[in-house]
Amino acid sequence: MARLPIITGFGGINAAGRSSGHHGYRRMVIDALNENSSIETLTSLAALTGRLKLQHGNWIDANGKKVELATYINSIEQHLIQSTLIRKLECNLFDPDQIHFHRRANLLTTNDNGFEFVLKRKQMPTPLPVGWTIVNDANNSSDQVTVHVQNNFEVLIDCFSKADVNCAGQLPSGFDPSLLYQSRNHPRALQLTIYAASDAINSIGIDWETIRQTVPPDQIGVYAGSAMGQLDYNGFGGLLQARILGKKVTSKQMPLGYAEMPSDFVNAYVLGNLGANGTNVAACATFLYNLRQAVRDIQSGSHRVVIVGATEAPIFPESLDGFATMNALADDQSLRKLDNLEEHEEVDYRRACRPFAANSGFTLGESAQFAVLFDDELALHLGANILGGVNEVYIAADGHKKSITSPGLGNYITMAKAVAATQNIIGEKALKHRTYVHSHGTGTPQNRTTESHILSQIAGAFGIEKWPVSAIKSYVGHSLATSAGDQLSAALGSFMHGVLPGILTINHIAEDVSKNRLDFLMAHKKVGADNIDATIINSKGFGGNNASASILAPHIVRRMLEQRHGSSALKKYKRYNEAVEAQTRNYDQSAIEGTNHTIYKFDHNVMDSDAIEMNNTSINIRDISPEISLKFDNNYADMCINNGLEKKDSS
Repeated sequence: MARLPIITGFGGINAAGRSSGHHGYRRMVIDALNENSSIETLTSLAALTGRLKLQHGNWIDANGKKVELATYINSIEQHLIQSTLIRKLECNLFDPDQIHFHRRANLLTTNDNGFEFVLKRKQMPTPLPVGWTIVNDANNSSDQVTVHVQNNFEVLIDCFSKADVNCAGQLPSGFDPSLLYQSRNHPRALQLTIYAASDAINSIGIDWETIRQTVPPDQIGVYAGSAMGQLDYNGFGGLLQARILGKKVTSKQMPLGYAEMPSDFVNAYVLGNLGANGTNVAACATFLYNLRQAVRDIQSGSHRVVIVGATEAPIFPESLDGFATMNALADDQSLRKLDNLEEHEEVDYRRACRPFAANSGFTLGESAQFAVLFDDELALHLGANILGGVNEVYIAADGHKKSITSPGLGNYITMAKAVAATQNIIGEKALKHRTYVHSHGTGTPQNRTTESHILSQIAGAFGIEKWPVSAIKSYVGHSLATSAGDQLSAALGSFMHGVLPGILTINHIAEDVSKNRLDFLMAHKKVGADNIDATIINSKGFGGNNASASILAPHIVRRMLEQRHGSSALKKYKRYNEAVEAQTRNYDQSAIEGTNHTIYKFDHNVMDSDAIEMNNTSINIRDISPEISLKFDNNYADMCINNGLEKKDSS
């Protein structure tokens, strides 16, 4: 029988804040929370953004003044609210009113004698362009030279323009991941990776060394990456721009730009992982493709622990320019047209992303999300928190296309399979009445028609009436590779708090949206934690990368564990889990109080060949108790003779 992948920890950061402790989810549904939960999450945001910290038993604000918590949170509540989720672009990454670009110009001579100009000697091009003559080179001691040019020539002139797109799902104002560890000019996506992976590992409530000494190194995996690679200046962006900008390429820009680098960073600087690693690259479905790899590993028994993640930091001018040129983004002009605004009127940037309503494009978001999966036996053995279970993840391509970015048939297949797999676990009645959909819900005209038709057809095929549909990109934007990670974090929050996030940026459903059998949530829906048995997470990626996941609620997972392992095993598990739950709460409370728990182990316990010993049955790594076994089943035993192929004697 297949082992069940259980979600035992998760963490991350996006426009809603820190993911662990369900704080990012809580920010989305903050109006539906009780007062204590609301204050706790606002306090978490204040600490995350450097506005508040607990020191020696006293709460201290950013100016070092002692404050009373409830009064202070009340005074900055609106600022915290406005400094999160989708909003007008800020200037922490670049100035959207001063986008740098070069304009090509042709300098013309005004007479037959040409013209002259002065350059610093070190700025002189080598070799000299045709038609250039150095006039005063006799004085070699001068650091300047006069150049005579006889002919016309082209130059690039520094220019600046205002961005066409002025909103995004930015990280909470004031949060800077580069300040939390020695970031050493790391691309922003890798800075987010370190924070998010640390958050996930700390949230487990079990010391990583305990896990490391329980599970053989080759049975731990990390699958994490980005869809675009690291394209800011510290990554591939700088690699491609440096010469054009008159700068030098650095030794870090090439290696740190690779799409799988988030996995590499987690292995090298957070966990010291020796097991499986890497990433699938599948555009906007990347997180679910990585999750599928993890699920297959755990189901098969090849791995017992897998960390799954994705990271994307796409908020930079070139990215905005590229997506806007595709007419994929909601720019200022299209938003004004939607709301019948004059040119001088302010755009409602908070409502830029409007899934399934009249809309004009998606809104980019930055995010890093990680989930920790154990197999069911290990989760019981270590008393791990049970946050949910991953039943199945299905992927499919789209078939033949005209435009590579247009949707096709693949998502019908993945959604149908995910729903069928869910029904296998919880039954037909629960599928119809106790599930909901985390839609891809990008906010583009094409998505609203194609995805709604898919969901409507699936609901009809399985006899579902009024299937609740959520779309959290309306809160945090589209983080591309990480988007399904945002959805998973929100789903775990709904399992805990029983509130399905509404699509609060819309006030109607567009006429061309398929509405049959669907309930597009235009307000938060309180259903109660015990009334959600499963959710379907859907992703549709450029190029035909479709993925849908069946995620099971914690109470369903516990029933499955009792069915397989027995009630006595569950009672024993609950005793073990008490200490784990307490440690998870301690971490969350410490983070709320402003303590930095970022894990970054640079040049830590680096091992060479002296650390490894092996024979023909096992490999032993220094300081790690479980050995790597070289005794494994021959999957092709029926095709071999005497445990190995032997050449038959032709005589």
